[in-house]
Amino acid sequence: MSEIFLQAGTLWWREITRFARQRSRLIGAFLQPLVFWALLGAGLKASFRPSGMPSDINYMQYFYPGVIILVLLFTAIFATISTVEDRKEGFLQGVLVAPISRSTVVLGQALGATTLALMQGIIFLVLAPLAGIHLNLAAIITSASMMAIIAFALTSIGLLIAWRIESTQGFHAIMNLILIPIWLLSGAFFPVSGVPGWLYWAMRLNPLSYGMIALRRGLYLGEPVSFCSLSEFRLAVVVSIAFAVAMFAAATRVANRSTSV
Repeated sequence: MSEIFLQAGTLWWREITRFARQRSRLIGAFLQPLVFWALLGAGLKASFRPSGMPSDINYMQYFYPGVIILVLLFTAIFATISTVEDRKEGFLQGVLVAPISRSTVVLGQALGATTLALMQGIIFLVLAPLAGIHLNLAAIITSASMMAIIAFALTSIGLLIAWRIESTQGFHAIMNLILIPIWLLSGAFFPVSGVPGWLYWAMRLNPLSYGMIALRRGLYLGEPVSFCSLSEFRLAVVVSIAFAVAMFAAATRVANRSTSV
């Protein structure tokens, strides 16, 4: 067991070190969602009020948790694409001939990318007062915990694809085709109430919707406003954890079966 932690920890640290040397990834993963929030949030604040949203909440506040998940999503894309690059450079082949299981490799990669996403998500929490959200300690801890679960799920999806794709262009195309739609259908941009029936069920069946519910509830623990009941929050947390575990298991299975490395 200690060997597994050492091996996974080494790969985790490699992801952190590589990120520190590639500052452009910070710009792409952090500033782009920030621009979306500033432009879309400010632009729609005065004219757009989704049905079901509390009367004392403006659109910039509603959209803020969605932008946090967008930060996690972009970080997952930028972090997991390194698997494709490692294959091209021969590093991945070198790791796989070592006495280390592919499950441990996937675990180290997932933890490294999750850590990077969580760091950037926590940094984004500093902007909460600008959105009119006042965080207390419980809100910060709950939000950070949900961000870690969501980031691990998104990272596992990225690894699931990266272990099968051999080109960075193909990776970006597939990731955008999958992650952007599930983000749009998570309730980040508009709530589930008031949408057509087919869209309602698409959002309800989207596992990321439950991560959005739990994160939004966590952010408002220090506020009188509540976007969901406590029982709905608990269900959202359970579904989010199950989603993260399922995606990691799927990524591990694909890695174990992959012959392209």
